[in-house]
Amino acid sequence: MPRPSLPPHLLDRLIALCGLVGGAVLIAFGVYDRADRVPLWAVLPPMLVMAGLELVRRTRPVLAVSVGGLAFVASLFAGSLLATLIMYTDLLYAAVIYGNRRMSRVLHLTGGSTVLVLATLTAIYQGTSAGLLVAVVSSLVFLAPVWTGDVVRKHRQEAEAERLRAEQTALLSEMDRRGAVVAERARMARELHDVVANHLSAIAIHATGAQSVARRRRLAADDPLVEVLAVIRENSVQGLAEMRRMIGLLRDSGGGEADESYAAPDLAAVDALLAKARAAGHAVGLDFELTEQGERGDVPVPVGLAAYRIVQESLTNALKHAGPGLVSLRLEFGPAELAIAVDSPYRGGAGRALPGARAGLVGMAERAGLLGGSFEAGPRDGYWSVRAVLPRDGRTEGRE
Repeated sequence: MPRPSLPPHLLDRLIALCGLVGGAVLIAFGVYDRADRVPLWAVLPPMLVMAGLELVRRTRPVLAVSVGGLAFVASLFAGSLLATLIMYTDLLYAAVIYGNRRMSRVLHLTGGSTVLVLATLTAIYQGTSAGLLVAVVSSLVFLAPVWTGDVVRKHRQEAEAERLRAEQTALLSEMDRRGAVVAERARMARELHDVVANHLSAIAIHATGAQSVARRRRLAADDPLVEVLAVIRENSVQGLAEMRRMIGLLRDSGGGEADESYAAPDLAAVDALLAKARAAGHAVGLDFELTEQGERGDVPVPVGLAAYRIVQESLTNALKHAGPGLVSLRLEFGPAELAIAVDSPYRGGAGRALPGARAGLVGMAERAGLLGGSFEAGPRDGYWSVRAVLPRDGRTEGRE
């Protein structure tokens, strides 16, 4: 059944107005029961009450059908008017549509009882034929509107269920689409890193080494060879930075703000990372401590990026799975290696059944292996221990 185009309150006012106008016309022409004996003032009040109840047929269905029943009975004694009868049947219909399920059962029971009582009394005093006629007429008045409202209500509920099912299907399809896009972006980012980053890193490292050789040989700063090496190194480092920004775009799902770490994903941002971890871990009883040994010096871009991501993932895992206590982060800057150690209070089995659990460990191991370093993680002396060693020259194993 199509929904009315008018707003509900305007539609109710229109129904009441039509009832009043129709009833007034019938009264003016004397078209009502016992018009020769019943005065006009006796027919008018039930009709006015019924029209007033039409205004609350949606908001107060119980009140409307209860008071409407009394007004309908009063109209039978004052002179039956067709407009009053039609408005009463509309109140019965609206009570089933806008009331609760219990209201529908009550109206079925009371309507059936009324039809049975009226038909039985009529058959006893006026004969079977009259009883059957009363049964048919009273069924049209008391039961037909209720049955119609019940059918319409069921159809509306089925239509609403189908609409919700369609919306859920569309939502699941959109989620699947977004998941596929995110997965493809992640795959493209990994391939971009494997294909381009290693070559740019090698160029930057070799250019830095060549500059060191040129300084040892005391070549002039304005020597063409020195200038060319400086340009090569600067362009390769800039290319790495631009590539990291593109990787950030590819991995961004589009559902929020971009990750600020892509602007400077190296060890210089570890302090900011720890500040965020402290703020997030305060509510669960976690504190974070950073200890550094050795001089940082110049850390190649690939090594700084890998170290930052390993620290970031380790702190994230601690926030997710660690028990209350101190999470210690140690960075040891040696002449040839950068060692990372993260120890957090261990809770056995925490988070192991979650989807995607241990995926971060795999990613950290891949980053360390890409640079020819080592990685291990696991429980140790009541702590979850993460150990990573990265070569400071940033060389890769098994790659051109």
